[in-house]
Amino acid sequence: MYFTDRGLEELAERRGEEQVTLAWLADQMQAFVDGHPDFEVPVERLATWLARGGTDDDDLEA
Repeated sequence: MYFTDRGLEELAERRGEEQVTLAWLADQMQAFVDGHPDFEVPVERLATWLARGGTDDDDLEA
């Protein structure tokens, strides 16, 4: 297990049975960025990746 997997495992363990909307997730991610502006770029990259269905297709930006 990578160190970075710990947070993902905790998320799955604590809240894995919950159902949420993507709007709720986007709000939570925005709240995180508001409190931690240094993470804006990686959070935006993750949001874009999720929005595109898990692809890094840079052609969509053009």
